[in-house]
Amino acid sequence: MRENDKVMNSTRQARIDLAAALRLAVRFGMHEGICNHFSVMLPGAQDCFLLNPYGLHWSEITASNLLVVDGEGRVLEGEGEAERTAFHIHARIHRASPRATCVLHTHMPYATALTLVEDTRLEPISQNALRYIDDVAYDDQYNGLVHDNSEGDRLAGVLGDKRVLFLANHGVIVVGGSVAEAFDDLYYLERSCEAQVLAMSTGKPLRRVPDEVARTTFGNNAGMARSARLHFDALKRLLDRDEPDYAC
Repeated sequence: MRENDKVMNSTRQARIDLAAALRLAVRFGMHEGICNHFSVMLPGAQDCFLLNPYGLHWSEITASNLLVVDGEGRVLEGEGEAERTAFHIHARIHRASPRATCVLHTHMPYATALTLVEDTRLEPISQNALRYIDDVAYDDQYNGLVHDNSEGDRLAGVLGDKRVLFLANHGVIVVGGSVAEAFDDLYYLERSCEAQVLAMSTGKPLRRVPDEVARTTFGNNAGMARSARLHFDALKRLLDRDEPDYAC
C-alpha cells in the first residue's frame, strides 16, 4: 500500500473513531450538548487536527462533518465554526504531551463534581480508579475563558506526561495515543469518580487501596492499549446497530 493511501485510510479511521466517541459520550451521559471538544492529530499532517464543529450537538456528529483545523483553530476543511478558545488548549497539549494523539475535554457530572470540592483528589478506592494511580494531574486554578495560547501552554505543563488532568471547577482533559485509548480512560474515569462521590456522600472515611497494591494490579498499564481497542470496538458495534449514520 502506498504511503499516501495509508494516510488516507488512517484519516478515515480517525474520523469514524472520533465521531463514534462523541456519539458514545452522549449515550453514556458524558457530554454537554454542543459544548466541550474532542480532537485528534491527523496522521501524516503537520499541525493539523480533527475537531467537532461548534454548534452541532454531539448526537449529530458524523465522520464527514468533522472539521480539519490548524494549530490556531483555523478551519482548513469542512463547514462550520471551530470554537477557538478551547482549541488554544487542545493544540498546545497535542504539541507538548507525548501521549496526546487524541485529546478529550468534557464536563462529565461525577468527574466535575470532584473538581468542585477543594483539594479533592481521585483516590484508589475502586477497581476502576486503580488504573489511574500515578497518572493524574490537577490544576487548582480556574481562569475562566481562554483568550490565547498562554493558558494552553500552562495546562500542558501541568499535565506533563500524564494522561488525565482535573481542571478546577471545570471538568477533565484526557489524552491518549488513539481515540480508543482516550475514550476508554474517559469512560472508566467517570465511573471511578461516580463511585468516589457516592462513597464521600456517606460522610465516612474512604478505604484506600494501598498504592503499591494499585500499581501491582495494573502493572504500568501493560496491555491496556489492546484492552481499550477491544472495549471501544465493542461499544462502536452498538452504534453500528442503533446509529449507523455516525460513520457516514
